[in-house]
Amino acid sequence: MSRISRAEFARRRRRLMALMEPNSIAILPSARECMRSRDTEYPFRQDSDFHYLCGFPEPESVLVLIPGREHGEFVLFCRERDEAHALWHGHREGPEGACEHYGADDAFPVSDIDDILPGLIEGRERVYYSMGRSEGFDRRLMGWVNRIRGQAAVGAVPPGDFTDLDHLVHELRLKKSAAELKLMARAGEITAAAHCRAMRAAAPGVTEYQLEAELHYHFALAGARHPAYPSIVGSGPNACTLHYVDNRRTLRDGDLVLIDAGCEYQNYAADVTRTFPVSGRFSPSQRAIYEVVLEAQRAALAAIRPGNHWDDPHQATVEVITRGLVELGILKGEPSRLIADGAYRDYYMHRAGHWLGLDVHDVGDYRVAGEWRLLEDGMVMTVEPGIYIPPDAPVAARWRGVGIRIEDDVVVTASGYRLLTEGVPREPDEIEALMAA
Repeated sequence: MSRISRAEFARRRRRLMALMEPNSIAILPSARECMRSRDTEYPFRQDSDFHYLCGFPEPESVLVLIPGREHGEFVLFCRERDEAHALWHGHREGPEGACEHYGADDAFPVSDIDDILPGLIEGRERVYYSMGRSEGFDRRLMGWVNRIRGQAAVGAVPPGDFTDLDHLVHELRLKKSAAELKLMARAGEITAAAHCRAMRAAAPGVTEYQLEAELHYHFALAGARHPAYPSIVGSGPNACTLHYVDNRRTLRDGDLVLIDAGCEYQNYAADVTRTFPVSGRFSPSQRAIYEVVLEAQRAALAAIRPGNHWDDPHQATVEVITRGLVELGILKGEPSRLIADGAYRDYYMHRAGHWLGLDVHDVGDYRVAGEWRLLEDGMVMTVEPGIYIPPDAPVAARWRGVGIRIEDDVVVTASGYRLLTEGVPREPDEIEALMAA
């Protein structure tokens, strides 16, 4: 099974510490366990930044990086091993496992953090920390700093500056390594096969949640136990609701089904959307709109290469979709004027994509110094144009209630791009052939 190696986690920490000012400290708490109901918890999922830097999988942990520290730069606070707890809930690594298996230079029981961490902060000129992400930990950190300030009369030196840690970590996360791309390619393969399975299972009388079950079954069967986000299975008019997740309607002959679903594999997300006919064949009006969306995606893909702006693929989709809506008679007017006026937004109201990685809407600025970011080798993004015509839209009846989106995951390469999700068909004839088979 592919995983990120200890050596890569160590490289990530070194890269971060190289960006930090001298005599500084970075502090990052893990995700917390969340209650689902009464005494039942949601499945724990580690904070993505925390995972990126060390891979330690447990809650109630705190990662500390101290560049140049004589006794080791990577310090981890975590829960102690507890045999009674292990009987009910499973193994804990404890400080011993944090050092042996995750490369910590020093590890301490998290119950001792109030006694140890203030001493690590004291004398540091700058603290790198993401204020506002955890109100409870914010208060604890400020309590430790205020304790140091209270001892200034006896020589204690409190930190003089706080710097947001998010920006540094998120810039590192934006460009994926070869190991990350391998995991994301596997997530794409699993997700593509799950979409094919759902297409084959679609028929009048099947419910949206039954197709959702087909997706999640294949995810888990292939080693991806959880979806990366709540799966969208929208049939008929539900496809026009962008984040529809109710998934209760029964499929009907003549419907289109829009499925937006992706698995999470080794913490990395896939994100794929396909739209297909319940009957197995597109109607002429459905195919006409589908072809516009597919042409828009092709135009966006052609605009992906290093040196182009992040916004270039989106603008390519806007031009194709606006022109297509005019040709179909859904919009009226000169395409350039309609684009300038934003008239297309009645039927195409979102952008053509987003960053993808440890989070489905992954981190990284889209603008730098007020300008669209330039695409670089190793960035991963989605490409997802769509057209959504509500049932009450002021257009000819044959277009109403049609929602179509086509989404794939793409890595920017030195020569252009590479699809990570090519295992599920996009061409309408290929979709019909898959469903017929």
